[in-house]
Amino acid sequence: MSSFIPIQLWQIPPTTITQSVSLPPLIQNLEQQLSQIAQQHKKVVLANSLAVEDMVLTHAIAQLQLPIEIIVLDTGKLHAEALSYLDIVKKHYDHLTFTVYQPLPQSLQDFETTHDFLDIYQSLSVRKACCFARKIEPLQRALAHKTAWITGQRREQSPTRQQLPQREWDTAHNLEKFNPLADWTHEQVWAYIHAHSIPIHPLYHHGMPSIGCEPCTKPIRQGEDLRAGRWWWESQDSKECGLHANPTSSLS
Repeated sequence: MSSFIPIQLWQIPPTTITQSVSLPPLIQNLEQQLSQIAQQHKKVVLANSLAVEDMVLTHAIAQLQLPIEIIVLDTGKLHAEALSYLDIVKKHYDHLTFTVYQPLPQSLQDFETTHDFLDIYQSLSVRKACCFARKIEPLQRALAHKTAWITGQRREQSPTRQQLPQREWDTAHNLEKFNPLADWTHEQVWAYIHAHSIPIHPLYHHGMPSIGCEPCTKPIRQGEDLRAGRWWWESQDSKECGLHANPTSSLS
């Protein structure tokens, strides 16, 4: 008789003493960066995907009472839990300005006329076309007339981000781009979340350390690469939706 070994899904990392000790200088640097960005740019936004990194930035902006707009892309394919969580976040930070961008109906119609949605699992170009209609084009509208944007990207997230600078020039959108958490670790991000009692996206409790659209996200096992559940049918070096794949040059 064979014994059944249950699969252990990824779990939110607990905060260790080491992580707690490392936080104060990181937080000081983060707050200095955000304050400087707000001083230098009157038209700056934070692109909040509702990921844990973006919640760190949102909380810091709220704590500092900075005039930074928060933009959220509702792709039309988000989990129901994500939409409920967005409502919680907006109420929790009710003094911040949240603007939600959705795909253009014509863009979705054009995609559906040309492709079967399930083709995203067979063709990288079709999947990227879906991402363009649901994410990239809405982001283009969100960044129009802005002078800078802030992201929660980190270097250890994927091979495509290992050289990520904290400050860069986004040539595609013709504005500055800031990645204040570039050198933070996954554990440090969660230590900040725990230390400040920030509301947590419910899907993190279901084995999803990296959360995107529902058709393109699945739980992962403990010990797997943190982005293994995103576009899991593709190779590791293609796992980007295109939001951060535009030509940039470091300004650091």
